[in-house]
Amino acid sequence: MSQQETDQQAGVDDEGFLVDTEDCEAREAAHRERGTSRPITVVGNPVLHRECKPVTEFGDELARLIDDMFASQRTAEGVGLAANQIGVDLKVFVYDCPDDDGVRHVGAICNPVVEELAPEQRNLDDSNEGCLSVPTAYASLARPDYAVVRGQDARGNAVRVRGTGYFARCLQHETDHLNGYLYIDRLSKRDRKDALKQMAEGTPRYPVVAND
Repeated sequence: MSQQETDQQAGVDDEGFLVDTEDCEAREAAHRERGTSRPITVVGNPVLHRECKPVTEFGDELARLIDDMFASQRTAEGVGLAANQIGVDLKVFVYDCPDDDGVRHVGAICNPVVEELAPEQRNLDDSNEGCLSVPTAYASLARPDYAVVRGQDARGNAVRVRGTGYFARCLQHETDHLNGYLYIDRLSKRDRKDALKQMAEGTPRYPVVAND
């Protein structure tokens, strides 16, 4: 029996949205315990600065990658992780992130696309943002406080994920990664320079891949 067939998967609701708030502890632990933690790529690594390749094969190799991503995310104490942050050029990200109500969300999305919001849904939240690939740095960045991402699950089924507040920020941040953008690319030149200075002066709390 393949790994995917034995894995506990999140289901979808009647609207096609991923049910990512149930059995979070068990699902995250299952992925993490099967996976191997990998070091994090940092700003300047080429894989972070180009659009990733679409996921086209939804088998055991993808399942193993997702397990490694959950393990790596836990080691780095992150709430979201894109594949290129561990050096893999594929459009998939994982998350283990609370929303502003403290509700935990755990899942994995392949080939994500952030849906355009109607004007009445677009309320900007100007909050601090950080990134595992820009360790020890933070900057204020305005993003919509509600987000809907459509994509596929680890088996290739079409799904949508929605989030508010901090979780909405996470969904947008990780999708950006897979399109070749870091959050600092959305900052002013001065704020970007300040974030890079913070990174240069800090010490990562997790293993990173040094840029040659």
